[in-house]
Amino acid sequence: MNAPEIARAGLEWFNVPAPLPIASLKGRVVILDFWTEGCINCIQIIPTLKRIEEQFPTEVVVIGVHSPKFANEKNSVSVKDAIQRYGIRHPIIHDPAMTIWRAYGIQAWPTLVVIGSDGEPVGAIPGEPDPEKLISAIANLVGKYKVAGALNPAPLDLEVPPEPVGRFLFPGKLKPVPGAPKRWALADGGHNQVVLLDDSGNELARYGSGAAGFKDGTPREASFNHPQGLIASEDAIFVADTENHAVRRIDLASAKVTTLAGTGKRGMQLESAAEGTTTALASPWDLEIKGDQLFMANAGTHQIGVLDLKTGEVGRLAGSGAEGLDDGRAASASMAQPSGLALSADGGTLFLADCESSAIRAITLTRDPQLMTIVGAGLFDFGWVNGDFRKARLQHSLGVAVDENRLLVADTYNSAIREIDLSQREVSDFDGGKFTCIDPICIPMREPAGIFADSVERILLVDTGNHRIDEYLPAAKTYHTWAR
Repeated sequence: MNAPEIARAGLEWFNVPAPLPIASLKGRVVILDFWTEGCINCIQIIPTLKRIEEQFPTEVVVIGVHSPKFANEKNSVSVKDAIQRYGIRHPIIHDPAMTIWRAYGIQAWPTLVVIGSDGEPVGAIPGEPDPEKLISAIANLVGKYKVAGALNPAPLDLEVPPEPVGRFLFPGKLKPVPGAPKRWALADGGHNQVVLLDDSGNELARYGSGAAGFKDGTPREASFNHPQGLIASEDAIFVADTENHAVRRIDLASAKVTTLAGTGKRGMQLESAAEGTTTALASPWDLEIKGDQLFMANAGTHQIGVLDLKTGEVGRLAGSGAEGLDDGRAASASMAQPSGLALSADGGTLFLADCESSAIRAITLTRDPQLMTIVGAGLFDFGWVNGDFRKARLQHSLGVAVDENRLLVADTYNSAIREIDLSQREVSDFDGGKFTCIDPICIPMREPAGIFADSVERILLVDTGNHRIDEYLPAAKTYHTWAR
């Protein structure tokens, strides 16, 4: 049977001047990528699709069909941001009602549907495929059609918008650097760099060439690939180098960048401790530190890992590897894309933003660690609801910070700061949400990914979609752009 039509009325297309009917693509192999912007497995196959596009620029057409899970993902502005954030250059269809999803009988994110040069479906691949096997299968299919004379190669007419211009580009986490004078480290993910700032937001140093890559060395020689998280000690900045699936170290004295864990390739579930540089990680999204223990949110396997800075070994702290929201013994409990970490003041609890379940959770750092849910109900339970822990809802929150007896949450898809009162067991909008912007030109918050409570009188928020950092002053009930 012919593949169902994708050029449907009312759907918005990105990166092309006009919709592409299935019939117009005959003579080429078509890969339909059914994805949603916050899904880690969807994000992890983007590099593989890029390799296919580079290897077969005129024989294969990749088209992303954005099929949103969260309410915010139905917003086309959010989709446009995601396309720029991940450097997607192939056509994208935004299908908020999931009409194409239903027409093709899709049941999971991500799913790849391959359509032959005759316009008929060849097969579907649910889940995240093995990169080399997928590339080999597409190469074999292209070769088969070429021998049969069934290919009609042609380049696509693409219209890829330029990336935003500014000091930061889709920044991730911001964390303090211990010691004096006061400094801050920022993961400038869209620029593939880490930035060192003073306490007024002025730039002191940049690490990384700016080109996506996986190389150690001096600040200009070294390269990162969309780092999202970090943490600092007095002598080093540790970096969650997300798309390199690695943890890197920047020595603050020499400025040299080295690799502590990860191989540059996406790994499987973390198990018992093993040598860090030979252990493959999966999209580490944030880091925390306690003594010689470096905790990592290994988002791609739904786990929290721990790197021993003395031995160099990395292993599992929490998470079975299954995607879910199950509490209990940390090693056997389940998580859903942990993406933000914060340590309690006494060092006994590790808080985490578990974004795909829109949950905030806690791990007791004891001999027998336990994982418990503070706020959140399930993979498809989300919203903007205040009140007691049982009924409160967040939406795909990426950042969490400790502020005395409360937690502050960068509630990403609600574009809001939420407050979790641990003693009263209640969730509310941060200080009632009544802050006054004192910038010359004020714009709404847009998908924040990081937050840090410097004190009860000062909160720094990474306003990711607006490529800036905001400073909130609770006593004055004001906020303004701190660095941009």
